[in-house]
Amino acid sequence: MTAATEKLTAHSIELLAKLVSFDSVSRNSNLPVIEWIESYLSEHGVAFERAPSPDGKKSNLLARIGPLAAGGIVLSGHTDVVPIDGQVWDTPPFTLTEKDGKLFGRGAADMKAFIAVCLALVPHFKAALTPSLSQRERVIKPIYLAFSYDEEIGCLGAPVLLAHMMKTIPLPEFVIIGEPTLMQVVTAHKGVLSFETIVHGLEAHSSRPDLGINAVHIACDLVHFLSQMGKEVRENGKLDERFTPPYSTVHVGVIEGGTARNIIAKECRFVWEIRPLPGENADILVARFKAYCATFDTEISTRPMSRMTGVTLPQKGEKACQHVMHCANTNQQLAVSFGTEAGVFQDNGIPAIICGPGSIEQAHKPNEWIEISQIGECVEFLLRLVDDR
Repeated sequence: MTAATEKLTAHSIELLAKLVSFDSVSRNSNLPVIEWIESYLSEHGVAFERAPSPDGKKSNLLARIGPLAAGGIVLSGHTDVVPIDGQVWDTPPFTLTEKDGKLFGRGAADMKAFIAVCLALVPHFKAALTPSLSQRERVIKPIYLAFSYDEEIGCLGAPVLLAHMMKTIPLPEFVIIGEPTLMQVVTAHKGVLSFETIVHGLEAHSSRPDLGINAVHIACDLVHFLSQMGKEVRENGKLDERFTPPYSTVHVGVIEGGTARNIIAKECRFVWEIRPLPGENADILVARFKAYCATFDTEISTRPMSRMTGVTLPQKGEKACQHVMHCANTNQQLAVSFGTEAGVFQDNGIPAIICGPGSIEQAHKPNEWIEISQIGECVEFLLRLVDDR
């Protein structure tokens, strides 16, 4: 690592400490962290715009370095993090703590480290995108920083951000989404469809279950149906060995209902998801589930909570991918099972490549951490990405 890279890495860590200090859990507003990033960009003379949520309580941020020209690169990250509720931390979760070559803190890996590196390199980006007098005819393509809200609860901010981008800037060449991949190049991931189902029953004394409708019992039948449907997909559905596991999955994550042991449960709710392989039509599974719900003689409602498109890099993005792979010092394209905002970009004609510091295995856990060496690798990657264009 060169002295310049070491200096940029140290600056990235300073910025990461500030970013981690913001409690930007998705249930909170992300405006404090957005305002701090805006202040930082203003200090460096970088133009930016907000793309706020419909209620104005949160916002995306889009910054441009370089001319307003076609073919730029977008560096994308989400500013929200998952909750720490019920987790036991050995260090303060919103204070970046260094220990044994690792940095601990909520969002350190997922994914404020990438945002910190992007910000640390802003002065370098500006210098690289400002031609000298002898280079005035050189084609300059911009770098965009695109920071979103509410990725963790279903990519709710990204569509608002993309709608703003499509109206205000020329179409970029590709986007790098800096989710934690250990700086490996990822070009495919599964989709995510999540739902909340509520079973409405009829209360009665538990000594007379014949007079009531037990919402908990019915919910358990429905959860079992989802489990069996997931087993069927696992055993008989499409396989793609790029993924772990190599099949689409069905999962129930939350269930709650009932009032007391001796009361027939009036209501029970559960939250579930499908993670389909790219190209798989998960709506078929949803339709089967709803058809099964209709066989019960009581009200059952299912509402969609989020929908994240599974992605495979389109052919128009292969040239960009080869450049990204070169900058990442790899000849591999990987696939992952977790979801990202890549589908939102690709739905708008912008090829998306996922590559960022840290490991997804540390994300969402207590004592979340990232290795300092990963930040250094990300610095070197982004330097090459811009300088070798």
